[in-house]
Amino acid sequence: MAVKPPRDPQDVGYTWPTVLAVAVHLLVVFFSLVSLPSSTAEPDSSSIVQATLVSTETFTDQAQQATEQQAALNSSTEPDEAEPAPEPDTSEQEALQQQAAEAAAREEAEARAEEQARELQEAQAQAEAEAQRREEEAQRLAEQQEVEAQAREDAQREAEAEAQRQREAEAEAQRQREAEAEAQRQREAEAEAQRQREAEAARQRQLEGEAQAAANAQQAQQAANSFINIVRRAVEQAWLIPAGASDTMSATIQVRLGPSGEVLLTTIASSSGDSAFDRSAMQAVEHAAPFSELRDLPAEQQRNLRQFNLRFTPGDVR
Repeated sequence: MAVKPPRDPQDVGYTWPTVLAVAVHLLVVFFSLVSLPSSTAEPDSSSIVQATLVSTETFTDQAQQATEQQAALNSSTEPDEAEPAPEPDTSEQEALQQQAAEAAAREEAEARAEEQARELQEAQAQAEAEAQRREEEAQRLAEQQEVEAQAREDAQREAEAEAQRQREAEAEAQRQREAEAEAQRQREAEAEAQRQREAEAARQRQLEGEAQAAANAQQAQQAANSFINIVRRAVEQAWLIPAGASDTMSATIQVRLGPSGEVLLTTIASSSGDSAFDRSAMQAVEHAAPFSELRDLPAEQQRNLRQFNLRFTPGDVR
């Protein structure tokens, strides 16, 4: 975009100075052509010395006419070869000399006017050249300012673009952080769910184990009860109650078995007070042995059932 150069306050028009200079030169020519009235009579020269504003061509024509008149006078005053030279007319010669002087003055004034016109033209040309130089300088400054303005605009656009890139990079980084945080939350949630599933599975296994243990314990208890019932029935069949034993009598015999169900030891844990009654109870256990059903039980139950107590009363054995 072209910028109109600022007007230099020192730049002024050359029209009026030119007009004034021409007017001054014309005045100088005018005063140089004006002559004071002469005391002597002069030939009809008023048309030559009359002060009028004429152009340079008029002054030149008048000077040429004066020169021609002087030449004519000189040729007319030359003496013939046959005739003697008459006395020259002094007043006419003075008039001719005055006309020649005035013509020379006019020529000099014209020369000065031409010189001044040339100087004025040169000054005007210099002024125009200076104005042209200033205009070119103003144009150069305007172009430089435009280039600088364009550079500033480019720099501003680049800065805005860089700021936009930074904002986009920060937004992308923020999105990545949020995505990573969301992924971390999902991983933690999955880990927590996995822990809960494992805990639930552990609780389930524990419950199953407890149920299995309870079932095993119940089964063991049932097996133990079954084995004790077998031993009790066998001992009841082998027990010979002594004569005279009362129904209130009771003896508790502690029995220790071997791995195959054989009786290793019987001891009286609680006596009935009657030695015959106590001895009959011990003999009943020994006669009913061995209890081979012990080998059919698991090892753990075998260990638990290798020692037990039997309570003997005349009614039954428990």
